[in-house]
Amino acid sequence: MRGQWIGNYTGTSPGTIIVNTDERPADFEGVAYLLESNPAVPSVWASFVTKNKDRTFSFRTRGIFPIDPLTRLPVPDWDTVKKYYGADAVISKYADVEGSWDEALLTLRWNTDTGVTGTCELPRSKADQPSELIALAKEWDQYKEYVATLEARRYLFRGQNKPRRLRTAFHRAGRADLIRFLNEDIPVLHKRLSARTKHIFNLQIPDESGAFFSLVQHHGYPTPLLDWTYSPYVAAFFAYRSISNARAAAAAPDSKVRVLVFDQAQWKVDWVQLLHLLPAVPHLSIGEFLVIENERMIPQQAASTVTNIDDIELYVRRKESESGKTYLTAIDLPVRSRKQVIRELGSMGITAGSLFPGLDGDCEELRERNFEI
Repeated sequence: MRGQWIGNYTGTSPGTIIVNTDERPADFEGVAYLLESNPAVPSVWASFVTKNKDRTFSFRTRGIFPIDPLTRLPVPDWDTVKKYYGADAVISKYADVEGSWDEALLTLRWNTDTGVTGTCELPRSKADQPSELIALAKEWDQYKEYVATLEARRYLFRGQNKPRRLRTAFHRAGRADLIRFLNEDIPVLHKRLSARTKHIFNLQIPDESGAFFSLVQHHGYPTPLLDWTYSPYVAAFFAYRSISNARAAAAAPDSKVRVLVFDQAQWKVDWVQLLHLLPAVPHLSIGEFLVIENERMIPQQAASTVTNIDDIELYVRRKESESGKTYLTAIDLPVRSRKQVIRELGSMGITAGSLFPGLDGDCEELRERNFEI
């Protein structure tokens, strides 16, 4: 049952439902967002915990709370938002839920204390499946010619050693509940890292909070951020970085690495950017955070996307269908070209030592140079 489930619900009123579920030692816990199709009806959210891990279940939610229609954030009480609705508008206090789940489908039915009913069947996310993007296949020289034609700073690039779907490390780890992430993970992480950093991050200030999330992301902690770069050459370095020369030499002719190309400039024009971890609505937002204690961001020409979506590729495809525009494309390069590419990138100054200032980066660069493994 763990992970993210998204679909439509019917009943007293229709809408979209997002269920984010984390697996705990003895049960499943998470939050559900019900986004009403009728703007006159308040959208709501509810947290829940199951009694165990059985595939059929029933539970009562830990209350039902409104979503602010302006900020799109979950809020803890009705008084915060009732000014946006009629004087007679009411919100339920809880829902009794029953349902079942398997590897493909989550089924839910609910009744609230005010008589509101609903039902839904939600498909499992395909974010762990291979990408369905049809990539441009190019040789290295063709890649260089192609990216030279692209408008500077309009696009973000991301290198991946496999043609997998875009997915944050947070979601790849099987997590989905961002409220838990903020309430449990971040306080512990902040307390621990404050002993290591010269700057004590004030997480109540958005710029500092973003810088903190970007810092831990760059040092390997799973977050709902996804790393990008403005440089197609830095992206190529990351695409090939984790592949050894020996593995590349033995690779099949059709074995590829991938560079994703994201038209971030058009995306920001067409879609609202919500640089917050807790919007109730699905979003993919682009951020460039303060460089505090994070030497890597500048040489990597880094930017980030922030999202509450597990299957980013599917979400972008749906937005492309709505707008009639293309935002996300992919270029596949031969794994066998690894040695040539890394050597040329080195002559451009794009090396582990330059991208990862410090002992680790220097040792990685010199290992590449001296051993060519």
